[in-house]
Amino acid sequence: MTAIKIYNTLARDKQAFVPMQAGKVRMYVCGMTVYDYCHLGHARVMVVFDMVQRWLRASGLDVTYVRNITDIDDKIIRRAVENGESISQLTQRFIAAMDEDAAALGVQKPDHEPRATQYVPQMLGLIEKLENNGLAYKASDGDVNYSVRDFPNYGRLSGKSLDDLRAGERVELNTGKRDPLDFVLWKSAKESEPDEVKWDSKWGKGRPGWHIECSAMSCDLLGEQFDIHGGGEDLQFPHHENEIAQSECAHGGKPFARFWLHNGMLNFGGAKMAKSVGNIQRVHDLVRQHPPEALRYALLSAHYRQPLEWSDGLIEQCVRTLDRLYGTLRDLADVDAGPATPASIEAALDDDLNTPAALAEIARIAGEARKAASTEDKAALKAQLLGAGKVLGLLQQAPADWFARGASGDDDARIQALVDERGEAKKSRDFARADAIRQQLADEGILLEDTPQGVRWVRRRV
Repeated sequence: MTAIKIYNTLARDKQAFVPMQAGKVRMYVCGMTVYDYCHLGHARVMVVFDMVQRWLRASGLDVTYVRNITDIDDKIIRRAVENGESISQLTQRFIAAMDEDAAALGVQKPDHEPRATQYVPQMLGLIEKLENNGLAYKASDGDVNYSVRDFPNYGRLSGKSLDDLRAGERVELNTGKRDPLDFVLWKSAKESEPDEVKWDSKWGKGRPGWHIECSAMSCDLLGEQFDIHGGGEDLQFPHHENEIAQSECAHGGKPFARFWLHNGMLNFGGAKMAKSVGNIQRVHDLVRQHPPEALRYALLSAHYRQPLEWSDGLIEQCVRTLDRLYGTLRDLADVDAGPATPASIEAALDDDLNTPAALAEIARIAGEARKAASTEDKAALKAQLLGAGKVLGLLQQAPADWFARGASGDDDARIQALVDERGEAKKSRDFARADAIRQQLADEGILLEDTPQGVRWVRRRV
């Protein structure tokens, strides 16, 4: 039995997490729509729920983690047509880019990563169940829609009532919906769309709506009920609300997911990071400009439910913090120790996955390690440092690799030769040459550190 408490959006409260099946956890997270490179909002989802599954596993639970890929929707179709390529060519390219970015951020692969296009038969079966239960209807425009007002608990997750939603209704033109609140389950095919996105169905050729795919994939891989459903807080309404309505009505009113976890949004320059604002930052660019582990550290630096203010200053601060932590591990290189999770880290993560508290504990442990005198104390603290880092996906590199920032061994040798030359210049009192070498290295992003063990150097940027 775990002692984990998690904030459940559905209950609006922090609750003790007890899996439906003892010792086993089934978790589904809404993944990416693959028509472009992932941005930092996507990165936060990937890193946050990677941290969640790491901690659940470290707590002794057997986790089945599913994160889907949306590889068919309006944006994908438009982008492929604009590019003059097939849907599969476009999506495969960006799935590969997503995998590359996720790996750079230390995100472990989910146990299952279903693609929407692979689950169309299951979606059609779910829509047919909804139709048989009186919740789905074919409209005059050929679409099949979900009748929202016929689901009495609609709005329970997001806290929105049908009266609130009715007040915000607007008339939609050229639609066969009976009610503006209804949403599409099956989109009737348009002649202008590629044949690649047209599937046969009892309602005619078409393709699935966005919301139905997660209900179908989660049910197929995790069952009609499961433990955790996660995603960004922007998905609470309408996406997750619609998932609940579809799933519960299709499966005889059974509760869908027991715990709902939502991560907060990213802000940049005081404004919400959004494509409409034009302040999106792509992970594909950032992992080439900064050490990827510093980006992961930054994404974990705020509590997962809170907004995260993103800036270059935050990244640089995280680089400096990791320099100190890896510097501590470098100084403990001769001490033999394996990872062991400290009780203080367990307490922080058991309390609604409090990563800021966990990171503060890591800094404290490293500080004690730097002051430790005995080999026994150094070994215990090194073990705690490695164990704490492991559950957060941090501090898993060799210190030399972190400080190299991905540079080649030949470049390392060149830099060390300059550092040694500077040392000799200082000994011979050729301070002009020593200063010139220091400036040359600084211009390359190489900073020198004077330590009791001698002069060391670190790269600030790749």
